[in-house]
Amino acid sequence: MKLMILVQRSWSSVISANRLAGHGRRRFGSPLAVLGLSLVASMAVFAADPLPSWNEGPAKQSIVEFVKATTQEGGAQFVSPTERIATFDQDGTLWVEQPLYSQLFYCLSRVPAAVQARPELAHVEPFKTVLAGDRAAMAKLTLDDFLKIAMVTLSGMPTDEFKQQVHEWLAKARDPRWKRPFTELTYQPMKEVMQYLRDNDKTYIVSGGGQDFVRVYAEDVYGVPPEQVVGSAGATEYGYDKSGKPELTKLPKMLLNDNDAGKPENIYLLVGRQPYAAFGNSTGDKQMLEYTNSGRS
Repeated sequence: MKLMILVQRSWSSVISANRLAGHGRRRFGSPLAVLGLSLVASMAVFAADPLPSWNEGPAKQSIVEFVKATTQEGGAQFVSPTERIATFDQDGTLWVEQPLYSQLFYCLSRVPAAVQARPELAHVEPFKTVLAGDRAAMAKLTLDDFLKIAMVTLSGMPTDEFKQQVHEWLAKARDPRWKRPFTELTYQPMKEVMQYLRDNDKTYIVSGGGQDFVRVYAEDVYGVPPEQVVGSAGATEYGYDKSGKPELTKLPKMLLNDNDAGKPENIYLLVGRQPYAAFGNSTGDKQMLEYTNSGRS
């Protein structure tokens, strides 16, 4: 059994998270988020409201009824616990993405350090524009420009060093609009859905963002362990540090592109089971929703 729900979103009551903007991404034609749902939770949860931030109405009612149907042993719509896999897009679905993806703010913050390590970049675009701090010029940077910045700022260091850099940035960085830590700008209703499912199934984040980046905070922020994060990923190279200790170094080479068709491809590669629940809202999530909804009754 599958369930597709269109959920109205507003700032006062964010029921789903709209990934409505982003470089190279096409918006849906209305402020609606498409949720491909097949939900599970323990019967013990039903005694209380598992979705207190959701407005009462058809969307919430459909979710709760669907959970009951798919967790009732012996029922016609019962789903085996081993098959209960739920996948969630992150940017715009679980936390904010305006005016830029949060990871791009991180990449921009790393440009000075990257230029210090490679001084020749100071005279090369788009690094020259970022260093100048001209916001109007930066607003005109293209997707290719941001990809160049990402390739430089997300590579060249051991994986442990990268993890530490992200930890330190998250502790200090503030969203320019809300003036709050990025990890606080999450959508409570979607986190409630994650918790609703977690008693009886596994919840995965399947993000177009960097897999290594999201894994740093996913467990603390969403309750999703790093091994249940699927995202865009760069290659690594095995080697040894100066003391002879083995280490992995991040390379400026794309290994996995976790957008569009890449989402179901990487779910198959890294999860090994077809989801029974998929949450997303943009054309970048379309194939993941289709994959989740295919081939099953």
